[in-house]
Amino acid sequence: MPLLSRKGILAIAAVIDVAIHSAKRPVSAKVLAARHKLPPRHLEPVLQALVRDGILRGIRGPHGGYELGRERGQISADQILRSAGRLEEADGPSLASTAVIEVVRSALADAERALSAALSRINIEDIAATAERRK
Repeated sequence: MPLLSRKGILAIAAVIDVAIHSAKRPVSAKVLAARHKLPPRHLEPVLQALVRDGILRGIRGPHGGYELGRERGQISADQILRSAGRLEEADGPSLASTAVIEVVRSALADAERALSAALSRINIEDIAATAERRK
């Protein structure tokens, strides 16, 4: 069972891509989608969520696109996944039994906090540097 959602992994990949390729000019959604072999409609909601949370900055116009909303070292994998997670919560089905939801949330809270703490220590600077060395 994967711990990270597909949208979460896509969000991290998009932020790393922007971190690596936006030095000279913003990265367009079309270019991002092509590089990740996705239809733009799958990527746009993820990018918009990242912009809403200040992880990316959207630039309008003919030479627009996306660039980082803050320094690479100030963006953690946890922040990106939380942004993508809020997107999924809005899109996903609602569960009927609030009592069951609360019991499950309580039982998994410690594990979630541990995972969140571990992901907070992983920043885009580190991941982007590793990706750039592999080029």
